[in-house]
Amino acid sequence: MDQKKVVTSWRNELKIVLQSKVEEFHLLGYKRATEEDVWDCLIKKVWNGEPEKRLHQIVQDILHLQTHTYTSYLTTEAYQNDDLLASIEALKGPSEYE
Repeated sequence: MDQKKVVTSWRNELKIVLQSKVEEFHLLGYKRATEEDVWDCLIKKVWNGEPEKRLHQIVQDILHLQTHTYTSYLTTEAYQNDDLLASIEALKGPSEYE
């Protein structure tokens, strides 16, 4: 398995590793952690996109993902979503019931 592929193409082989990381986060008190959130965090915070990596490198990145990186990702996403909602509301203008 010395083959390099884009990280997203390894996703199916990584299910058990992602489950393990989610279970670890649950034990540490992050009860809302999901495989999708962990994966998205890795893509956006650790890999900065979709680089080519070997399977063992991706497994190492998943297992070494720290809680502060994960919480930083969640915080950033929450702020971006709030900004998006505020922008949509501003575009819609005042409601006719106000």
